[in-house]
Amino acid sequence: MSASSLSGYEIVHLAALPGVPCPCGTARRGLAEVADYPGTIHLTEISTDAKLHYHKQLTETYYILECADDAQMQLDDARIDLKPGMLVMIRPGTRHRAIGKMKILNIVYPKFDPSDEWFDD
Repeated sequence: MSASSLSGYEIVHLAALPGVPCPCGTARRGLAEVADYPGTIHLTEISTDAKLHYHKQLTETYYILECADDAQMQLDDARIDLKPGMLVMIRPGTRHRAIGKMKILNIVYPKFDPSDEWFDD
């Protein structure tokens, strides 16, 4: 189990979780097994350009922990420059991808569902 169940709270060491491939790179997904938590929190490392994708149900919030000087996010047809400490909230239906090397905390509601990853090509 990824979390330590304790009375009234959960503790997760994200960096100790196994990494799984995702369109953005490698994600370590926390709180997925905690039934009463409404979402998941992912520590995601993006080492190359991510694949443009979208979700029909999920809302994602990227908190930029670290990033290269030229890191960007593509959000539909817009590109924004990124800096550590920024938040980017991505609503369902928004095509998005990370561009450049970065490490993010991805807060996902409702719980992450890999069947809700969609690609146009």
